[in-house]
Amino acid sequence: MKDSFINRKYVIMVLIVLASLVLLIRLFIIQVVKSSYRLSADNNVLRYVTQYPARGLISDRNGKLIVYNQAAYDLMVVPAQTTKFDTTGFCDLLGISSDLLRKQMRIAINYSRRAPSVFLKQVSNETYAKFQEKMFMYPGFYVQPRTLRKYSKPVAAHVLGYVSEVDDGITRKDPYYKSGDYIGKSGIEEAYEKELRGRRGVKIFLVDVYSRIKGSYEDGKKDTLAIQGTNISSSIDLDLQEYGELLMKNKRGSIVAIEPKTGEVLTLVSSPNYDPALLVGRIRSDNYALLSADTLKPLFNRALMASYPPGSTFKPINGLIGLQEGVITPSTLFACHNGYLFIACHSHSSPLSLVGAIGTSCNAYFCQTYRKVLENPYYNTISDAYDKWKGYLNEFGFSNKLGTDFVNELTGFIPTSEYFNKYYGKNRWKALTVISMAIGQGEVGATPLQMANMTAAIANRGYYFTPHIIKSVGSDHTIDKRFITKHQISIDSANFESIVLGMEASVNSGGTSTVAAMKDIIVCGKTGTAQNPHGKNHAVFIAFAPKENPKIAIAVYVENAGFGATYAAPIASLLIEKYLKGVVSNKVREQSMLNLNLMH
Repeated sequence: MKDSFINRKYVIMVLIVLASLVLLIRLFIIQVVKSSYRLSADNNVLRYVTQYPARGLISDRNGKLIVYNQAAYDLMVVPAQTTKFDTTGFCDLLGISSDLLRKQMRIAINYSRRAPSVFLKQVSNETYAKFQEKMFMYPGFYVQPRTLRKYSKPVAAHVLGYVSEVDDGITRKDPYYKSGDYIGKSGIEEAYEKELRGRRGVKIFLVDVYSRIKGSYEDGKKDTLAIQGTNISSSIDLDLQEYGELLMKNKRGSIVAIEPKTGEVLTLVSSPNYDPALLVGRIRSDNYALLSADTLKPLFNRALMASYPPGSTFKPINGLIGLQEGVITPSTLFACHNGYLFIACHSHSSPLSLVGAIGTSCNAYFCQTYRKVLENPYYNTISDAYDKWKGYLNEFGFSNKLGTDFVNELTGFIPTSEYFNKYYGKNRWKALTVISMAIGQGEVGATPLQMANMTAAIANRGYYFTPHIIKSVGSDHTIDKRFITKHQISIDSANFESIVLGMEASVNSGGTSTVAAMKDIIVCGKTGTAQNPHGKNHAVFIAFAPKENPKIAIAVYVENAGFGATYAAPIASLLIEKYLKGVVSNKVREQSMLNLNLMH
């Protein structure tokens, strides 16, 4: 009996010890290991206030500021701390309606009566200044500083992009972002979001049970500072960009100008465009809806996304391929009897060599050259010859994305041989079936960016650098390696000389581009007329200057404007002179282009 009692005593003691150990282990886990419990307790007495960083500034290639920041504020509310107040005076101060006041208060109460939430986003600096003086009259309201984008000039909207609040899709995809954060959309703002956004900070405050701030937690030792975003130097010339947009006012189309030796984009215009300030602050959503509904499509970036037939500006490429493939030489002559088979041509001297054919833009010459390329006996089938032809185009960047730092670049279209095999039957098509591609028509589609890049490659006599909109990032002037990697085209550099001479003749020796000629600068150019099945043809012009050591290569598209020499070439010549000389000498031409309205 005694032994039984002793055994029970030991069992009870063991159970007590085990229970104590379990409780101790549980307490250790809760207090030390399980931070979630501790966080829950802390949140009852601490308030974490996000410190939003200012985004990095954006300047042009010459250091002129394009995008900077202005102060703005989110008005926060803790419903439990509010008292009865003059709602009319409150609404007048903030410039809101009484209906919006009631709606926002309902949202805040539904969220939490004692936790802060956003009552009104992006209050301007001017409104905040008025409200601050009387904020003591409205307990429960306080402000959280933010910044909004500001623009030195109302230009370059398609280049810069805009900033908007993140949605649930973004926060789920990227854990960095939280509700209330902002993110770059399109243009430089999106392409360089990680560099521009900076890093959030936080201030921690002690609050009482009514969520009233009682002071800084641990004297601010646990606070972290917001780190401003990295500044970016863009490749854009702000003055040239502004001038290009002026010249394209009341016109549809685009301009892309590139510095050939670096691939830096000097100007990128898409018209119609819009003031980037329209997509800043609380007005952004309403304005975006209006711009999206506009039938002129001002949000559409024609320079990167529109695929046009290049027309006769494509002829230099077919001339180069003909030379490289050995089916023509610079001295090869072809006759032109106002056209070739069913493709018409304008009157000019005949026969012509390659230089003269480029200068006068002879359709017959390039149709015969293209036919010789595709009927080259070196290849077993027309598909093989065509694939070789297309391979050269791919090297120039056609039918592919160029890999720029623009996020919405499209590819244009150069069909594969399989495309024709599927449509006509394998190898059951001939050179004459696709002869319109000889003069940049038919199935050929290219973006203005691709045409400017092609022009830069010709200016460089056989190579190009990937076009890019950034000159440097941060104080150490870094840039992605892909933008300093030379793309060499497998066409002998000697073959480019005849093409350059032909483009020089087009401008300076009585060719189709004489309107672009200048007294003291040798411009090499090529006009084009892109057929448009939906209306009047598009005017196209490509050029580079000077002839030796070129500093600018440009492509201009003016939609529904007819011949390239009529409007596209004059606009390009004005921009070239503006960039190279800083001033425009032909004021009559300038005023004519500024006054021109093709938006009837």
